[in-house]
Amino acid sequence: MKALVLSGGSGTRLRPFSYSMPKQLVPVANRPILGHVIDSVRELGVTSVAVVVGDRSEDIRAVLGDGSSHDVDITYIRQEAPLGLAHCVRIARRFLGDDDFVMYLGDNMLTGGLSEIADRFRADRSDAHLAVRKVDDPRRFGVAEVDSEGRVLRLVEKPEHPVSDLAVIGVYFLTAAVHEAVDAITPSERGELEITDAIQWMVDQGGDVRTSVHQGFWRDTGRVLDVLDCNRELLAGLKPRILGAVDPNSRIVGPVVVGEGARVTRSHLAGPAVIGAGAVVSDSVVGPYTSVGDGCVLDRAGVADSIVLEGAAVRGVIGVHSSVIGRRASVTDSPVTHRRTLFIGDDSKVEVHG
Repeated sequence: MKALVLSGGSGTRLRPFSYSMPKQLVPVANRPILGHVIDSVRELGVTSVAVVVGDRSEDIRAVLGDGSSHDVDITYIRQEAPLGLAHCVRIARRFLGDDDFVMYLGDNMLTGGLSEIADRFRADRSDAHLAVRKVDDPRRFGVAEVDSEGRVLRLVEKPEHPVSDLAVIGVYFLTAAVHEAVDAITPSERGELEITDAIQWMVDQGGDVRTSVHQGFWRDTGRVLDVLDCNRELLAGLKPRILGAVDPNSRIVGPVVVGEGARVTRSHLAGPAVIGAGAVVSDSVVGPYTSVGDGCVLDRAGVADSIVLEGAAVRGVIGVHSSVIGRRASVTDSPVTHRRTLFIGDDSKVEVHG
């Protein structure tokens, strides 16, 4: 089996962060979302991976490289314009050949449960097998209407009046039968080749398309609050490791990782939390559920349930909660103790006063 990872989207809902980095590279637990995706693919036993990239291909290449750090071999395929998920399959035809493959949206975060679905796909030899999840508002998703055995009867993209609460969550196990389908469909009203249309074409032609309900954690990381949810989920399984320097006047409670070259003085770290390599934390309270990136500076700060990206600084500000602070951003000067929620993009400077 091969993998096709889609990483060309612009991430408008993640602005201001996606102005300066691809949305798939926003860090969760101090690692890019896309890195977690590649690891998830590798856990399925897949080593041959194509990553579909758009305008920010160089940023993604710089992070993933040739894939050796993830024990996979990565091929990059350029999509010149956002022409749809089925279009990604079409332009990857040479790479995919006639092999089975898993198509995985590069801004999705899933933990647990995918191996079981992959095993079902390998065992039942259906033309396609979709990971689905029950959701409260199916109108936001592609929705699968299925029979009692989980076979797809109909797929509808973001229906106004859903007949099912099973959302297709962005992981598709596909055989070579999908290539005829993507060649047969035409662009939708928004000018894209929709994978839902291709799979519906397979169903209409009598193809065997099945679903399995994913039982693990899942988030579409299209919104900042979803990214924070993912950060909490991954940090919850953290194993403590102290590689940097923690002085005797500091206290660590719960699972905490302190990266190489980091220095923690006169501070309280409440796990789960990660302090990145080379970060400096002094006279501060950090955590729980907080990721502090490499090279950050926290001085007289209080940060909890937040993500502080690489090189950012928080000085004299306490009560920062449920926040994301962009790379090299600076937050300074707060004499008050009220909680503050901040979504601050890269290279910003914010001064917080009473």
